[in-house]
Amino acid sequence: MTKQQHLDWDDFKLVKIIAEASGLAGAAERLGVNHSTVFRRLGQMEENLGVKLFERHRTGYVLTPAGEEMSALAEQMDENVTAFTRKLAGQAVAPTGELRVTTNDTLLVHLLTPIFARFITACPEMRLDVVLANQALNLSKRDADVAIRATDDPPETLVGRRVATIGWAIYGRAVDFPDVQGPDDVNLADLFDRHWVALGDNLAALKAARFVRDHVAPENIVYKVNTVLGLAESVQAGTGIGPLPCFIANAKPELVRLSEIKPEFSAGLWLLTHPDLRQSARVRAFMDFMAAEITKQKKWIEGAMRKTPAPVPAA
Repeated sequence: MTKQQHLDWDDFKLVKIIAEASGLAGAAERLGVNHSTVFRRLGQMEENLGVKLFERHRTGYVLTPAGEEMSALAEQMDENVTAFTRKLAGQAVAPTGELRVTTNDTLLVHLLTPIFARFITACPEMRLDVVLANQALNLSKRDADVAIRATDDPPETLVGRRVATIGWAIYGRAVDFPDVQGPDDVNLADLFDRHWVALGDNLAALKAARFVRDHVAPENIVYKVNTVLGLAESVQAGTGIGPLPCFIANAKPELVRLSEIKPEFSAGLWLLTHPDLRQSARVRAFMDFMAAEITKQKKWIEGAMRKTPAPVPAA
């Protein structure tokens, strides 16, 4: 008697989840059901198909060739549904609803939060869901709709605009340099024997991090931290001197600039989205507003010497 080989989308999804979890317990937790339910559903599926979808090992469940085909099809279905949803979002006709924005903690705390507040006031039908991440989220899978990033190498899969260049320089605590009014009073080479702070290994590729590694002896790098926000706090605390974005350091009267702006440290400030979303009314309204607001503070971001940002005109 021929076995019934009916499958629905949930079957493909189940195989994919079991494969990703390497077993039934993890799959059950992700699905919010108990272990026996997943065991029963998988058994019924394999019986209906007349083939094994997983090999059971002590280390977990491993896909058979048939299971691999089902899992690959499930991934393809997932991508197709995501792409369709993304295209629908791109066709929205009015700037209403929720927009998910990803950025990093430094930009959020020292630049973006007041601008986000003004955007919500200007577009009362909009809501923002802000996700902090130093690594780029997958905008193709709609982990976020818009990314605000400091980078000189934005992903080729995204579109957007460079709205400013983030200026960097070397800073120290003013009380430790009582005779220094600005970079003209300092010979940078004389500073390399002092205590320095540096970015952690996860940000080692940043040009500012490479500069410290290349010029300062390891024993003089007394403190490393894996966020720019933490780096600024450590310089302010007197742990050591180090490179900082000017728009952060210039707002701290406790700090003094010890070098001219270092163009080799600079990074572009980008507003990015997925090509399918750029015509979305939500995305377009947000990116246009952000570009205009950031442009008002462009000199500040690029390193103008000023202890506090200039007042931003009301929208």
